[in-house]
Amino acid sequence: MLSIDFIRQNPDLIKKGALLKRREVDVDAILELDTKKREVQTNLQELQAQRNVASKERPTPELIDQGRQLKEKIQTLEEELRTVDEALTTLLLQVPNYPYPEAPEGGEEANVEIKKWGTIPQFSFTPRSHIDLVESLDLADLERGTKVAGFRGYFLKNELALLQMALVMYVFQKFVAKGFTPLIAPSMVKEFTLFGNGQFPWGRQEVYQLNDDDAYLAGTAEVPVTAYYANETLDEKDLPKKFVALSPCFRKEIGSYGKDVKGLYRVHEFWKVEQVIFCKNDPEESKKMHEVLQQNTEEIWQDLNIPYHVLLMAAGDMGEPQHFKYDVEAWMPCREGYGEVASNSIIGDYQSRRLQIKYKKQNGTKEYVHTLNNTAIAFPRALIAILENYQQEDGSILVPEVLRSIVGFDRIGPRT
Repeated sequence: MLSIDFIRQNPDLIKKGALLKRREVDVDAILELDTKKREVQTNLQELQAQRNVASKERPTPELIDQGRQLKEKIQTLEEELRTVDEALTTLLLQVPNYPYPEAPEGGEEANVEIKKWGTIPQFSFTPRSHIDLVESLDLADLERGTKVAGFRGYFLKNELALLQMALVMYVFQKFVAKGFTPLIAPSMVKEFTLFGNGQFPWGRQEVYQLNDDDAYLAGTAEVPVTAYYANETLDEKDLPKKFVALSPCFRKEIGSYGKDVKGLYRVHEFWKVEQVIFCKNDPEESKKMHEVLQQNTEEIWQDLNIPYHVLLMAAGDMGEPQHFKYDVEAWMPCREGYGEVASNSIIGDYQSRRLQIKYKKQNGTKEYVHTLNNTAIAFPRALIAILENYQQEDGSILVPEVLRSIVGFDRIGPRT
């Protein structure tokens, strides 16, 4: 949520940001309600002051009658204030964060490639898709997955299941060495976490709601971890707080996307390791932390020796809470292109205002923290990239060298 003071001071910036993010926002209505709220507050304070003065005087029939009238007027204004405040809050929750000026204007077509790493593999044979590879090597069961879990259901099997666990351990060890606190985060969350994260009110159609009145399945560990300090005040000396969190993730609306209907690229249930940082309310500090998160993710793909590129995301192709965003896309041979594997976002104090997460500065004042998040590694997309880039002419799969000591084998071959 953006500060009403900031909106009042920067209405044109907010209008432009909403337009770039393709969201309808009535900034003028927000400002009118804000003006009305402040008027009601002023009138209410004046009446409360009159009541306080009258309460110190000796009661007389006239004063008692005046007191009764004051009480009625105060009750009326308090109800009006509640109504106006609720209407204002409803509109404020629909205001997306404004994009930084560095973000290109436009939609997906305006995203800018800013970096490439690695050498695209050249095969002396026709490469097989991850679907063919998991079927031929008995590494996943898509048919029984669909039978058991429904459309896009899947089982990971044998060495591929072990490979995923090895990747989790490798990533956790890497991040703990960098000073991150490891978490295994809950996926069942309360509604306030999704409002706090900024997924609600817009993204309800993407979220699974459970039978309980206040229970949902999160689509990323960013949701529970960002809410970890909800309604708390941290100490400036303890910032930044850095977390690396594993969780199962659930996304309801993922579209059809043609060739992605089959296989493991777009699924309703998956696992992901997420990075989350809480830092001081300082744009320069946020940008510094953003680069730290970016380096962490790129190191993973470099360690795996899988080519990737980095995109600077256009304003119309980033989410509502984001100021600024990079995407990392890994090379996937049978897509004949790159596939998204990480999103790195600066959020500013947009989420912390919704979640009421502050920190106490050395001078005693309080500020809302800035939050950032980035994918460390997501499954099964990381597995797709490994399977397709490391496939051999005989149908086997080499294991990336960085994982061999963890997983305990260096090649995946046919069942014997």
